[in-house]
This record gives sequence, structure tokens and C-alpha cells, in this order.
Amino acid sequence: MRAVYLDSFSGLSGNMFLGALVDAGVPEAALRNEIAKINIKGFSLKVESVNKCGIQATHIDVDLTSGHHHRGLSDILKLIRETELPEAVKEKACLVFQRLGAAEAKVHGMPIEKVHFHEVGAVDAIIDIVGTVFGFYYLGIDRIYCSPLRVGRGFVKAAHGIMPIPAPATAELLHGIPWYPGDIDKELVTPTGAALVAELCSGFGDRPSGFIAEKTAYGAGTWNLIIPNVLRLSVGTIPEEKNVDTRWLLEANVDDSTPEVIAFVIDKLMAAGALDAWITPIIMKKGRPAFLISALTDELQKNAVEDVVFAETSSIGVRWQEVKRTVADRSIVPVATEWGSVGVKVAERNGQVINVAPEFGDCRALADQTGAPLKKIYQAAMNAWSALKR
Repeated sequence: MRAVYLDSFSGLSGNMFLGALVDAGVPEAALRNEIAKINIKGFSLKVESVNKCGIQATHIDVDLTSGHHHRGLSDILKLIRETELPEAVKEKACLVFQRLGAAEAKVHGMPIEKVHFHEVGAVDAIIDIVGTVFGFYYLGIDRIYCSPLRVGRGFVKAAHGIMPIPAPATAELLHGIPWYPGDIDKELVTPTGAALVAELCSGFGDRPSGFIAEKTAYGAGTWNLIIPNVLRLSVGTIPEEKNVDTRWLLEANVDDSTPEVIAFVIDKLMAAGALDAWITPIIMKKGRPAFLISALTDELQKNAVEDVVFAETSSIGVRWQEVKRTVADRSIVPVATEWGSVGVKVAERNGQVINVAPEFGDCRALADQTGAPLKKIYQAAMNAWSALKR
């Protein structure tokens, strides 16, 4: 599968991401065309080739030509979702900004809906994030990996005052990601850069096993340092992950529905295309008993499944996230019983059978048609499958 490895020996930022992606083959015209779909004004995009300590790299700068705008998270998400960008680009870009919002909210001790972005909410950050997500989408990248991050050391002047490096929001975003200060007295990893790697990367450390590079590109940063201030991006391939796929997990809390309604909702979710749907009893605020409705779906059915939750429950919000799952090899083996044919689902992993189960729907249909006990038909199907394997 198509993969990228990021070598962050001199930090990373939004414009370094953009520069590296253009250097890797994303056409400048395509990038400009997608950015033009965002309803923001007062900027120009400058793309140039620069030399950083002997390394030729692409530098992209967002030059603001009018006032600096502060925006709330909901404003930014609405701005992105109203564009005509590909759905996958819009959703991933929104996830990056939601990470930024959560980090800012925690650092400043306020609800996420009260956060107003300063540096990260500016026009250049919106362009950096949307442009970066589009760049990986354009290149058809399936997995992104990154080295430990060199973040710099010292202090940086921010909207809230003088902050230590990494800045508090950046430090929050780097949870679970290996980083080190190094010996450069500069802020090398920005909040935007941290949010992008935190959301987009599948792993951190050395190059993944089996990675074969096909192209190496460089995106230039702003600083002129004693080391090249560039992000090195290698495009290549890694072996396919067998039996791993990506799905969407949708969840909503409902505290004012009866069990009968919830059961009906589960049926509707499955009819709308959910791969699976289930409920979990939970306790909400003020000790209220409630149900957590969960559904697993693919991207094509995501909106339809989401619509069921809004239409059939009182929920006014649906949480969603992209999840990965490992699935066993599965096949249906038809077997004959005295009442008729039944499909038997056989699951295998690494060539070994790990589970066998007659299809319930087949067994029930035969029970309804013949009047025979369901359990006898089920057992007969199991016996017939076992006889095939002797």
C-alpha cells in the first residue's frame, strides 16, 4: 500500500507539510484550486524553491493581505464542511481542528465551544491543514509514519504571553508521540504541525518494516538555522496489512427513549447499511440511566446511518471516529439437512478454523417452513459440516 515516512529532524509546521507535498508531486495548480474552494479571503499563496543549508526545498507561505481573523471551532468546522472539497478531505481536516480545539480547551481551562483560536485559527492555519490533508489524498497515501519530533527548546511569544517550548497546546497534542528538545533555541514544532501528525500518522519511530521509498521530497520551514530547516518526506510502499480494514464508528447517547423504540432504531440502523449496531446501558449526568447507541458502517453508508439516529431518536449530536479492525477470513459452506440446505459460516485465521456457525436466518426459515425445532436444524447443520471435514 502507498505510504509516507516523515523525517522530522528539524521540526514540522503546516507550511513545511505543504511544501513537502508539492515537492513530492502534488501540482501547485491542484493545490490552489482546492484551497480556492474555501470561503476565505485576504491572502495570497507564495510558492518558491529555496536552499536550506545545501538542501533544495519547496517553501510555501500564506501571505495575509487583510485583517487577522479569530474564529471559534464551530465556525471553522462549518467553513470546511460547506466547501466542495472531497468528503474524505473535509472530514479529516475537521478532525485535525477538533484535536486543536480539545488541546486549547484543556490548556486554558474552558469548554471547547468557548475556545477561540488565535495563531491556529488564522487563515494560514486553515489553508495549511486543508491543503495538507488534500495533498495526502491527492497522492493516494494509505498510511503515514513519522520519526520522533525535534521540537526545539526555550520560550516562544504567543497570544497568551511567553510560553515554554513546546507550547502548552503543542505539548498536549504530542501525548503518545515521541519527541525531544534538541539543541536549537526555536519553536520547531507548531500546534498546527503537532495536530496534523497526531491525527494523520499511524505510527512513530523508525521507518516501518518493509517500507520501500520511491521519492524523497523536502518542505522548507521559516527559520534559517545551523541545520537545514526542512521536513523530509519519503513516498513509497509498505506490504499490505492482511485482513485489516477501516470503518466508521458512530455513537449517540439517548436518555429519554423506551427499550421498544431503541430496538426499532437498531433495526433501522441495520436497514440503512450499518455493518453492526448495538446498545450499551450507561449512566449520564445527574445519575440518569440512558442508552449508548453504537453503529459500525463504511464511508458510503455513514450519512444514511447518521440520519437514522437524528430521525428516530431525540439525540441532537452524533460522535464519529474512524476505526480499524482485523477480520478473519470467512466463507459460507452449504450443507444438506433433512429439512433443507443451510449455509454454515466458517471463520479462519492463519489457515486454522477458529469458528463455525450455521446461518441463523437459514435455520429459522427452515423452522418456519417445516415446523421442526430450530435447535434441531441448527445441530443438524453443525453435524453435516463436521461430516464434510472427516
